[in-house]
Amino acid sequence: MARTTGKVRAARLTDLAALGELSRRAQGDAEATRSLGLPVSGPPIGVFSLFRLPLGAFQPHDALYVFDRDSHIAGLLRVERDSGRDEWTVVELDAVGGLDAGDVRFRLVQHLLRDGAKRGATRFHVACADADDNVELFMQAGFVRFGDERILFRPAGELPAPWSEAEAREAGIRPTSPLHALGLSRLYSAVTPAPVQRLECLRLADWERLGREWRIPRSSLNPILRFADVYTYVLEAPGGGRDGVQLDGLVQVGVAKEDQPHYLKVIARPEADTAPLIRFALGVIAERADKSTRHEGVIAPVRTYESPLDRRLEEDGFEDIATVTLLMKETLVRVAEPRLVPAGVR
Repeated sequence: MARTTGKVRAARLTDLAALGELSRRAQGDAEATRSLGLPVSGPPIGVFSLFRLPLGAFQPHDALYVFDRDSHIAGLLRVERDSGRDEWTVVELDAVGGLDAGDVRFRLVQHLLRDGAKRGATRFHVACADADDNVELFMQAGFVRFGDERILFRPAGELPAPWSEAEAREAGIRPTSPLHALGLSRLYSAVTPAPVQRLECLRLADWERLGREWRIPRSSLNPILRFADVYTYVLEAPGGGRDGVQLDGLVQVGVAKEDQPHYLKVIARPEADTAPLIRFALGVIAERADKSTRHEGVIAPVRTYESPLDRRLEEDGFEDIATVTLLMKETLVRVAEPRLVPAGVR
């Protein structure tokens, strides 16, 4: 097959109408379209839905690329950039056009990697459905598949009543603070396989920033937190463990401000009773949600190695709606031992 004609370029303000239409079409079921396929209350979150939200959804340091074929937009790639860690996350990768949609997306990804390398990106992240050659496309570009994530969904309806502060304290639930950083780091290490820890490379300083502007732990649905008020709480271990800082769980709650689902992310030790933490988090959503805004239920990502957490969520009304694949590409070169290496000029 002949190479697809056209070029990749940065999006312009005049492209917005065409991008919205392309994103809307790519999220449908047409055979000639391709997208990452992330499920969020029916249609995936895309540029189409973002255009109905405040322009603040796009940050100045984000990137949006388009595939221009004779002044016609045939593909788009949107990236969220984490300037604090020089990490880029592919949020949307869409293409239309029948037989060459796959080639359009491949060229968009290759352009992203070249441009990111010039701008000092250390890691590229993406989450996608294992369909439409998504996984093969990114692995061909050098991404590593390091896990799968189940997407659980609780339909809109009545939520548990909010807890009082006294009830939360009695259950050992506290808002996160920088003082919890060591306990959170140990909790993450206890429930996350070592290869995943090495890839995600979360540091103690990252946990100290949790609860302010920092959106960890990472999940396939982190981008929707831009449209939410985010709250984080810890579940303290009875007695605090041997040194008084042990934590049994963490919950990150995203209370939607727009027409999106609320968000729940839980990390917990397998032996911990997470039922109170989950019910408390649902109560936070019930208390803080804007009653005048229509919302789309609650969505919760759970990595496959975090079982039995998925069963605890199912006991509280969540249903499994999809499984997505997590992939990452590093631009840094790892060495077995510290050593001096030749310097390069970039």
